[in-house]
Amino acid sequence: MDPFNGGGSGWLPSAPQLKQNPLEVGRAAKAEGMEAKDYVARGLKDGSLQMSCEDPDAPENWPRNLFVWRSNLLGSSGKGHEYFLKHLLGTDHGVLGKDLGEEGGVKPVEAVWHGEAPKGKLDLLVCIDFRMSTTAVYSDIVLPTASWYEKDDLNTSDMHPFIHPLQAAVDPAYESRSDWEIFKSIAKKFQEVAPEVLGKETDVVALPLLHDTAAELAQTDVRDWKKGECDLIPGRTAPAYIAVERDYTAIYDRFTALGPLMEKAGNGGKGIAWDTRHEVHHLKALNGEHRDGTAKGLARIDTAIDACEVILMLAPETNGEVAVKAWEALSKATGREHAHLAAKKEDEKIRFRDIAAQPRKIISSPTWSGIESEEVCYNAGYTNVHELIPWRTLTGRQQLYQDHLWMRAFGEGFCQYRPPVDLKTITPEVNDSARDGRPHIVLNFITPHQKWGIHSTYSDNLLMLTLNRGGPVVWLSERDAKKAGIADNDWVEVYNSNGALTARAVVSQRMKDGTLFMYHAQEKIVNTPGSEKTGLRGGIHNSVTRATLKPTHMIGGYAQQSYGFNYYGTVGSNRDEFVIVRKMNKVDWLDEPASATAIHKEAAE
Repeated sequence: MDPFNGGGSGWLPSAPQLKQNPLEVGRAAKAEGMEAKDYVARGLKDGSLQMSCEDPDAPENWPRNLFVWRSNLLGSSGKGHEYFLKHLLGTDHGVLGKDLGEEGGVKPVEAVWHGEAPKGKLDLLVCIDFRMSTTAVYSDIVLPTASWYEKDDLNTSDMHPFIHPLQAAVDPAYESRSDWEIFKSIAKKFQEVAPEVLGKETDVVALPLLHDTAAELAQTDVRDWKKGECDLIPGRTAPAYIAVERDYTAIYDRFTALGPLMEKAGNGGKGIAWDTRHEVHHLKALNGEHRDGTAKGLARIDTAIDACEVILMLAPETNGEVAVKAWEALSKATGREHAHLAAKKEDEKIRFRDIAAQPRKIISSPTWSGIESEEVCYNAGYTNVHELIPWRTLTGRQQLYQDHLWMRAFGEGFCQYRPPVDLKTITPEVNDSARDGRPHIVLNFITPHQKWGIHSTYSDNLLMLTLNRGGPVVWLSERDAKKAGIADNDWVEVYNSNGALTARAVVSQRMKDGTLFMYHAQEKIVNTPGSEKTGLRGGIHNSVTRATLKPTHMIGGYAQQSYGFNYYGTVGSNRDEFVIVRKMNKVDWLDEPASATAIHKEAAE
């Protein structure tokens, strides 16, 4: 099966998308008087254009600039931490295995093979965070942002009945600014310098076959245009190639204004849409409007509170009038009346000052399958059952059987148990190095969500550290610990071909034999000694993992098996991993100053 079917057939998004600069593609299409979709389709078929996924190691396809906003990408999020360090950053890393070219494995057939894998693809890494996370430690530039009580913002979740405010109780400390002000400043400076190289440009964007659109029913069969099994038809057998105007000379103007399409095209989600001219009119009265410049006549979004008001005004969850319109839009598809679910709150419009005074309960919205009611707690699928709204599946019903070629080929038409996959990370070479007379064990490595932080946030807080063991820990059973001569609170090293980590052992009768737990997002910036295997600072939970994409998660253009941002797409399967665990002979802090060593020695004597 074609591993790139997802990109070429429009099943998944990618970044970058084309090996050629999309702005240059847009110019070339315009020069020939062709629509972008036709130009790209022709180029891909005759070979003058190429998808990035066909040659991922080519320098033209490397990510060059990466801005990480409040996401610990290199820490808690990055399955394969050591590979990030090696290939993305090109810095010291703990990868213990060999590259595919070095170990003589089966090489890709369709992707271009360059031999040695590139090291150090990024030119610039910028991190925006309020703490020194693992990502911030490795960044070229760290922009300090405001924490929760230093900024104005909104907070809610998809199964939470209330919307909460974040309010600036104090000004941001030192040089830090709120997220909104940071992005606004970047946009303003970019707008000033952009005319030197960029103006109004046409960007060609590859849009995957999205869930909740007509394109989700585009492909009943798995056919690859690149193999001649079908024609390349944008939006049907390939991504939709869309020309998007980017006015780089007006980045700031556009950032601080509500775009004109909200008034012309309206708003929507999950396959339904509704008119928003009335709400845009209210926003202009509430936030004011731009009097000149490229944003003339548009509603202003100058402050973080202005941005909150835009969301509150346009969202059906916080504007009863919009909720009624949204339910009426859904009624056109179902043929049933649903507006009664929001009719009692049609006159309710929640403003930022309202939630500042008291968190407000949100209004029932068709973008969720539960309702907000005094009689019914939120639970998924409620409207499907009680309002007879079809499930968003191929049959309109709950589906247990997935009748798709790839699902059947992988034996996954029905849900069934699958044992852990041997990813060959415990290779003979790696394992043999442990057989030096020192007892060790091989365990299945699991990374549950931790109890001593919110992901990696607050995991370096003294109270949280005190509740735990004061740094990184791994959990194993009493019997497994005894086999390797490990006692509770011993320093241990955990490693495989992906990398190594160091931690204290928590020996517990609650652990199942054969399993090692390391509660996720324990960063190596607190109480982490060096690794005997790598000679570097001991790693983190993701040092022994790597992202392994599941092919069946790449399926697209097939009803509910179609890409939707944050809803359906590939996941990094980091649970199926095995590691070698052994007690450390020596705990070496690597960078301990000579003076500190002398003090410790004197104290010991």
